[in-house]
Amino acid sequence: MNIIRIEDPADLRVAPYLSIRERDLVGREGRFVAEGKVVLNVLFAAGRFQAESVLVLENRLAGMTETLALAPDGMPVYVASAAVIDAIAGFHMHRGILAIGSKGVAPSVDDMLAALPERALVAVPVGISNHDNIGSIFRNAAAFGADAVLLDETCCDPLYRKAIRVSVGAALKVPFAVGGTASELADALSRHGFGQLALSPAGEADIRDMPRPGRLALYLGTEGEGLPEPLLKRLTTARIRMAPGFDSLNVAAASAIALHYFTDATG
Repeated sequence: MNIIRIEDPADLRVAPYLSIRERDLVGREGRFVAEGKVVLNVLFAAGRFQAESVLVLENRLAGMTETLALAPDGMPVYVASAAVIDAIAGFHMHRGILAIGSKGVAPSVDDMLAALPERALVAVPVGISNHDNIGSIFRNAAAFGADAVLLDETCCDPLYRKAIRVSVGAALKVPFAVGGTASELADALSRHGFGQLALSPAGEADIRDMPRPGRLALYLGTEGEGLPEPLLKRLTTARIRMAPGFDSLNVAAASAIALHYFTDATG
């Protein structure tokens, strides 16, 4: 391991880690922050994104041996005391394990869809602005074997630090692409032979009564407003049956139920 001791929070080598919360808001010019041992395991093992460096609390280094063995050869591993790391981050970092990754060149929607197998399941969040929900959708996509996630232009960034953390690293593993409007995503999915199903409490039928095409895109809308009305009019809709008098699920819970069902469904 290329271990480098950091004594000064102003050391330019750790500049990408400075003021983490503030830079979460303004962006990192093509970079992202991964946080925690489990997330770093996924970052290194999946290999979808390039890791530039790691910043580790000195008393956590010994427990990171197996994780760091997965990292690229020669990658800098910066080690510092708790006081120095807190000064760098701008708040107390109780996990004490961070990495900087590069987003690289994002794939186009068409390129990603063209690369998927003949039988594929894709989650399509639309208008999801809550990072917890985006992270949970990615976690569910990984858990139930979805092949990709397509996000419309109004969704929040799945590589935001909190979204990655909530996803338990799945946002670094599950392929994704960000398109334009929901309508443009629907056009692209049609071009690539996907059946498209929109989840809605007012859906035409229970998801268990819907056939599973070989290629299926599953649309997930915001809580409260749901999917846009023009999209609902364009697509086949389905609902998750609930107890009488109740018709609302958190979008993360709804994604888990639907992805689980359609992973195993035949048709």
